[in-house]
Amino acid sequence: MGRSYDDWLKTQDQAIVAKVRAGDEANKPLLNQINWIWVKNLMDKKAELNPSAAELLDWVTSGQIDAMRK
Repeated sequence: MGRSYDDWLKTQDQAIVAKVRAGDEANKPLLNQINWIWVKNLMDKKAELNPSAAELLDWVTSGQIDAMRK
């Protein structure tokens, strides 16, 4: 198994995380918020910081993040 969401989050630029999560900190992270960080990492040529597909699937199915909200 890969990293947990919290383990992955610790490896990210915390300023970007704060910007993406601003105003939504009380809720579970959304997949879309992770996508914003993913794209930023790609633009900065830091693709190795991105989660694998298996990690994303695990985070959603285990309830660590929400894929969407109602």
